[in-house]
Amino acid sequence: MNHPSPFSALLLPLLLAAAPPPLARIHAYVCGLHFYNGELGRQVVAHHFCSHVDADLMQCVIYDSGRADARLIGIEYVISPRRFRTLPAAEKRLWHSHAYEVKAGLLVAPGLDEAAELGLMKGFAATYGKTWHTWQVDRDASLPLGIPQLMMGFTADGQVEPGVLAGRDRDLGIATADKRRRRAGLPEPEVDPEADAWRLGSPQQLELRPQGPPAVLRIPMH
Repeated sequence: MNHPSPFSALLLPLLLAAAPPPLARIHAYVCGLHFYNGELGRQVVAHHFCSHVDADLMQCVIYDSGRADARLIGIEYVISPRRFRTLPAAEKRLWHSHAYEVKAGLLVAPGLDEAAELGLMKGFAATYGKTWHTWQVDRDASLPLGIPQLMMGFTADGQVEPGVLAGRDRDLGIATADKRRRRAGLPEPEVDPEADAWRLGSPQQLELRPQGPPAVLRIPMH
């Protein structure tokens, strides 16, 4: 006997309603690849759906595909180089650059024509991203187990697993090598040396730690 999902009663109103303002503001769809900070061999494809907060900040929700049954796996904040320069050193360690991803053809905008994609990528190349994945789909595709993980982006040739990239290209019907050739003339922005801190060793990652006993509220007696 099939039992209805406890969520089924919630779906109809959502399907009937128009997209609420936060969703309606999403205006960019880009697809790239991330790896878990400190684990270069754990690489996943990330489909970003992004909106602007202001001229220096975008916010993106990340799915494991662009299909209707995609899993929501994380978030990414994207900031301009001007905003990045204002960050303290400890904060910069959490961010990755996008310059190599753009020039190498790893970051793409599915559905855009070549001219529009080149324009979008020219802007993305100088930006920095801070990414947290909340669902480790490479380890368990059925449930979002564990705690959020800090992700990083690629910075040089030889880092991307060929099989992961080939699967992404096959799913989107593109060729990263062609994208790379077409972007050869794009300016290559200077990357802040304090970004992509995983390259310097001792990459940072979240962990759960027990907390001490809660502070006792002491009420003065009169």
